[in-house]
Amino acid sequence: MEAMLKLATIEQRPIIMRLIQFYLYDFTEFIEIDISVDGRFPDYPNLDQYWTSGNRKMAFIIWYRGKPAGFALVDRLDNKLEGDYYMAEFFVMRPFRRYGIGSWAARELFGRLKGNWKVTQVKNNTPARAFWRKVIGEYTRGDFTEKIHPWKGSPSQYFTT
Repeated sequence: MEAMLKLATIEQRPIIMRLIQFYLYDFTEFIEIDISVDGRFPDYPNLDQYWTSGNRKMAFIIWYRGKPAGFALVDRLDNKLEGDYYMAEFFVMRPFRRYGIGSWAARELFGRLKGNWKVTQVKNNTPARAFWRKVIGEYTRGDFTEKIHPWKGSPSQYFTT
């Protein structure tokens, strides 16, 4: 595969900012997100922390054939009962989907960041839920737990890499 997963530099922050616009557009299928009068979705809250928090937050760009195909934002969790790592956001642009790039990138992240993981989806985002169950199920050979948030109804998968 001609894909790469690289830690994003501060100079690459604008790439992630632009990709987030596509991510939020896709997300409007599942939740309501306001668009501004200039035609933009809101900025991602505290995005700069992915470059200023040491290793507490990590931003990755998924590259395919030299072009940005998506991104992943990973947080280190303080509450060890929830895990070590949290997949805050994960996105592959539509032209790059269905080629295994997202599955590959997720497995690559799990392999690089060893520990206990938590991955959560919005309740009614059934494509994401199916994607993560499949990827995590294959990666762990079915050794993961799924919990549903009691009042949000959003599913989270918990597993160890």
